[in-house]
Amino acid sequence: MEYAPRGNTLPDRPVSVVGSTVVRAERLDAGFRDKAVWTNASFEIERGEFVAVIGPNGAGKTTLFRMLLGLQRPLAGALTVFGESPRRGNRRIGYVPQRHSVDIDTHIDCDSFVRLGVTGTRWGPGLPNRADRDAAAAALASVGAGELAHKCIGTLSGGELQRIFLAEAMVGDPEMLLLDEPLSNLDLRRSRDLVALVSGLVESHHVTTLLVAHDINPLIQRLDKVVYIANGRVATGTPAEVLTSESLTALYGVPVEVLHDSRGNLVIVGAEESLGGEHE
Repeated sequence: MEYAPRGNTLPDRPVSVVGSTVVRAERLDAGFRDKAVWTNASFEIERGEFVAVIGPNGAGKTTLFRMLLGLQRPLAGALTVFGESPRRGNRRIGYVPQRHSVDIDTHIDCDSFVRLGVTGTRWGPGLPNRADRDAAAAALASVGAGELAHKCIGTLSGGELQRIFLAEAMVGDPEMLLLDEPLSNLDLRRSRDLVALVSGLVESHHVTTLLVAHDINPLIQRLDKVVYIANGRVATGTPAEVLTSESLTALYGVPVEVLHDSRGNLVIVGAEESLGGEHE
């Protein structure tokens, strides 16, 4: 079932803020201790851009998110978010992790779960106030899930769950969203529905969005930029610039061919074999 946004929704952010740089990386090295995962990456992400982060398993996509969230420091180079060094608990960032920390078997309704995005950082007991309830209702409406408010999260389908997780990330009215593989357990139709929903939030609310995905095809028609991480390097640019045989051959260091089927979908040949793993 598809859900159309209705009712109270998050207020649109003024168009005048679009165009400023949200993320800037300069000669950035990422990894753990003394072991680099990727090196010498320089790129910028502007406010209101919809960006896919793709590459093979283990390439360092989630590592990028950890650095943006202030959970991990770069090995070298400079990284800024909103003009400052990344820091933990930045309320300007909404985050949906690959594996959500809330047990979906827990008996909690969607409204209460989304409100945790507001009240979960507070100390002490207390009932939710009107502002908290209104914020949760607006976030649920913004993702077209208002009628799910009183359903238990354990009864939802995969597509419905992703909407609720997205609502929780949006409840604080963030300026940037980090979505780690939200499409991984969805079929093609529901993947496209969720991508359309996220794209709508990007356009209406001008929220900068980075989305890690296995498959670029549900996203490609809606993206502003691609961050492709592979072979210890990072290529960035528009899909037309990055997703070419020439660009990916240079990135992987071996011949890679980008093919297009009759429906415009991409097939990348040679990347898996060069790294001996699954291509994302």
